[in-house]
Amino acid sequence: MSDVITLKKISQLLNISISTASRALKDHPDIADATKQKVKELAEMLDYEPNPFAIQLSTSHSKIFGLIVPEVSNLFYTSFIDAVENESRKIGYTLIILKTDDDPEIEANHIRYCKKQRVAGLFACITPGTSNFELFQSLGKSGIPVIFFDRVPDSNSCNRICFADEAAATIAAEAIIKKNKKRVLAIFAEPSLSITQKRLKAFQKVFQQHKNAPKLLIYNTNHYENTKEVIKQKLQNADRPDTIFCMTDVILNSTMKAVQELGLKIPEEVAVITISNSDFFPKLYTPEITYVETSGYKLGVLALSAMMTCVNDDVPYQELYVDSYLVEGQSL
Repeated sequence: MSDVITLKKISQLLNISISTASRALKDHPDIADATKQKVKELAEMLDYEPNPFAIQLSTSHSKIFGLIVPEVSNLFYTSFIDAVENESRKIGYTLIILKTDDDPEIEANHIRYCKKQRVAGLFACITPGTSNFELFQSLGKSGIPVIFFDRVPDSNSCNRICFADEAAATIAAEAIIKKNKKRVLAIFAEPSLSITQKRLKAFQKVFQQHKNAPKLLIYNTNHYENTKEVIKQKLQNADRPDTIFCMTDVILNSTMKAVQELGLKIPEEVAVITISNSDFFPKLYTPEITYVETSGYKLGVLALSAMMTCVNDDVPYQELYVDSYLVEGQSL
């Protein structure tokens, strides 16, 4: 048969109601075993496939998760997506990936789309310009849980899955101080982001608590393409830093381009330490870069676990963390 096979057609062929056919396929206890067998045999013979949109309408939700992310080329987001997709597939869910390019208007359109599609839940990494959370809140009112990750709202009234950002920055700062460095250039990302604020505050706190801490110069970068030139300029000053701390892998890449273009030796002329999503970028360089690991894949696994808790139970808002630890290279 060339026509799409529906429950209505199966019910007509067997002279039973649509509801009886549906319950027979679901092994409902009120349906006779003989009827179940007839329905299942006919459904298999006709290659019947349930309509996911009909299921969605009847249950008020789908078996689809939405995931809003700034970009997909970044290794951290790729790792996170990989984890969420793998874990979702294991439990019968699929994943829609929506990219914002850090544009709040695109983000808003994606949220509206997810609400219209009645996704089972939404994972969201907000843009630096996100200030109005009414659209996100409207999802919650519609029974669609939202799990914020990485870049999260500065509010306790939402589900947040983060790295232990304060701990990661603290580990990096203490590693620098143990090396008896004199002048440290610490490069952080967009200052409005909560992840930047947490890491910066913790990093500065360690230096303030040590009497013999190195001189600390803080630089926030809003545009990564300009970071390399800023670093080159500071490394050519008379009082140039002997150590550079990078808040992210993207900043590390800009830093290493600057160091290499100036022909400086690591760690003899300038030491480098970073917070990294994995060993991929730190091991690209010679010598290998010392880093504090914050795993995107582990964050994704934790986020999916938290999502399923929200889907299956009425639970309070959660804030969960992935631990960080120091991986020694030869750059510090």
